[in-house]
Amino acid sequence: MELWVILSILAAFFQAVRFMLQKHLSQIKLSASGATFARFVYSSPLALLAAALYAAPGLAALPSLGIGFWGYGALGGFAQIAATVCTVMLFGRRNFAVGLTFKKTEVMMAAIIGMVILGDIISPLGFIALCVGLAGVLVLSGPIPVEGRWWTKLLSPSALLGLSAGALFGVSGVSYRAASLMVPGADPFERAILTLAAVTTMQMVGMAAWLYLRDRAEIGRVLGTWRTAIFVGLTSLAGSFCWFAAFTLQNAAYVKAVGQIELIFGFAASSLFFKEKITRREVFGIVLIATSVLVLVVYS
Repeated sequence: MELWVILSILAAFFQAVRFMLQKHLSQIKLSASGATFARFVYSSPLALLAAALYAAPGLAALPSLGIGFWGYGALGGFAQIAATVCTVMLFGRRNFAVGLTFKKTEVMMAAIIGMVILGDIISPLGFIALCVGLAGVLVLSGPIPVEGRWWTKLLSPSALLGLSAGALFGVSGVSYRAASLMVPGADPFERAILTLAAVTTMQMVGMAAWLYLRDRAEIGRVLGTWRTAIFVGLTSLAGSFCWFAAFTLQNAAYVKAVGQIELIFGFAASSLFFKEKITRREVFGIVLIATSVLVLVVYS
């Protein structure tokens, strides 16, 4: 199995754990913005420390990082935060399921944006695998509740928020790949940790400034929940490092597609630990996603 596949699967696993921790924080202690800020405020220092430790053993000089690196890094960081805001806004809407379904076009958006910005090539078989994976995700999403003419849902605010979130997550993944590829040197792990340290630091500073202006007290609450929130930082650091390293080795669409295995992790936990019954529709969706991942692993 290729390294980028292993990294993508690990990233999906750590992301699933992080979402569970963030959900816990947002439900009992912090707002949605605070739970998101916790991810950056506790992972950024760890990422900076990891970058320093990585270079320290050999006393390696850090490579010079050009304006393109910082530009793509800032674009990816901003797009990720904006995409998260769009997703959170969906939760406040009545027809949230419509928008959430459109958000799941993230992988296809990443494929298109990657081709336009970086010239990434998607093989015909790879494109079919992406479509199969998307179909599996849509099956797992369940039927979309429709009142009135179905086509009006395509123009609803929820649909636009969902499409915006999907497109922004696509921009984020492709931008991170572009930034990491601009780090001189052939070591994918060095590229990943330097890009991660730079991006999370920019995100931490940006969100801190935002909260300082909009909800200053929330910063104190985030710092006060460090016993739980630090684990958000640790899982975020581990997951993001795996994503970034995978992006240096393979195009963002393939990495994101394999990362959809996160949904399978979720359903497995639901069945094994919470003893919840999985329906035939959900089994079919899992089979489609597993097939998509298998094709990408074997033939990409």
